[in-house]
Amino acid sequence: MPALVLLCAAFVVGVEQTIQWKYGSSGAVGLLLLSVGVKAKSPAISSLGAVILALLATGPAVSS
Repeated sequence: MPALVLLCAAFVVGVEQTIQWKYGSSGAVGLLLLSVGVKAKSPAISSLGAVILALLATGPAVSS
């Protein structure tokens, strides 16, 4: 069981670092809002985080 927890923690940190590297601090904020909203069962907060991540992901495609 501890190995599974360690593996999950490493995966989460890896995803967070990848998003922050690719999208900067606003990507980290979007991921934070999304995860906090899911844990708190707040659709408004999780939707805000998802919208931020979606805007960051589609930003280069929209501006071209």
